This record gives sequence, structure tokens and C-alpha cells, in this order.
Amino acid sequence: MVKGELYRRRLRQFVDEVTVYPVSCERLAAGRSDEEWLDAILLGGGRIVQLRDKESSDRRLLEKARYFRRKTREAGALFLVNDRLDIALLADADGVHLGRNDLPPEDVRRLAPEMIIGLSCNNEEQARQLGRRERAGDLPVSYYNIGPLYPTRTKAGLTEFIGVGAIARFSSHLGLPFTVMGGIKLEHVGELAAHGVRRIAVVTALTQAPDIAGETARWVDRIRTFVAGDGNG
Repeated sequence: MVKGELYRRRLRQFVDEVTVYPVSCERLAAGRSDEEWLDAILLGGGRIVQLRDKESSDRRLLEKARYFRRKTREAGALFLVNDRLDIALLADADGVHLGRNDLPPEDVRRLAPEMIIGLSCNNEEQARQLGRRERAGDLPVSYYNIGPLYPTRTKAGLTEFIGVGAIARFSSHLGLPFTVMGGIKLEHVGELAAHGVRRIAVVTALTQAPDIAGETARWVDRIRTFVAGDGNG
């Protein structure tokens, strides 16, 4: 499926504007709703959000997604849905992020040629496979995520964490934009930027912040500072 101008505009915004990549988790948000979280993220200057909700009913999830779409459109920010292509399409989201047990990205691309598609990479072989598809001109995804880097309690049952050394190994196999995720704190930004990271996905670093808007602004500023090469700023 041929991608059009809308896809190119979305991808360009992802590449040019995204620094911190906030992912929602209402059950770890200190009693605040996903809608309250979103409003604070956008107030703090977030340029992308991902709605991740494995617990709400489909109708409630769609209600949230439409709220996210309305607010992100007003703010000029990107909006992705975790896993649920149906919800993303109904809410007119900018994209979806897929895990390894979710729908195959090539099938998602056929149904959503204009959407950004992200894909999780948890080991180097997965990145290697994406690289082979990229070189063959048959790559349905727009970006990939490297992680989990550090211990995290966002996903139950995880016992293996790949560490920052995985960034260079994974990214050596393909040229796509990437994000990193997994237990990342504000103090890690300098180390990650030194490894070539430009976009950092976080959950509890923002969902549990007492001042979500203020903390979002700090993340945006810190990443921009280190990416610009002035780590002392």
C-alpha cells in the first residue's frame, strides 16, 4: 500500500518534534484519569502521547481515544493507540504501537496506509529481521522501540532487561527512527543521549509525578539540551 502525504507529514513530525514520548497507565497514575494525565502532558509541552489501556471496556476505551484525539489535535500533537487498530481507526489516531503478540504490522499497514506504526523490539534478532526487510524495501513499520532497558514495574512478569548497550547493537541493523523504554528516569537522559537516543518513552516517570505538566516540561527540556550537545545546560 502506497503511503501518501498525510503519512509523510506525520512521520516528519515524529522525527522532528518528539523528545519525551509519554505512555498512559491509569492504574499507575495516583488516582488521576487518563484524561487528566493527557491534559497535563499537553500543558507541559508533550508533542506525542500513546493511549495504553488494557483494562477498560471497548466503549470506554473509544471514549478516551476520541477525547485524546480532540485534545491532541487542538495542541498539534501526535496521538497513537497501543495495540488496538480498531480503536485507532475509529478515533482517527495518527498511529498505533504494536507489541510482538499484537496484529502483524504488514496487515495493519494494509488497513491503515497513512498511520505511523511502531513496533517493539526486545532482542537483537528482531532488529536484525527488521533490517533485512528495510533493505528489501518491504518494511511496514515507521519506528521501533528498544527495551526494556532498565528494571520496570509497568509490565508484570518481566525479568530480563537489555541495558543501554543494546541501543548501538539494535540500531546498527536498520536506519529507522527509534525510541527507548523501560525503567528510564530523568537522570538517565545524558547517558542515553550519548548512545544516540533522541526519543524516550516513559510511563511512571510521568504518570506518578506530583506535577505532571511540570515534569513533562523538564523531560522535554532535558532531552533537547542533551541532544543539542550541551549536557551541562
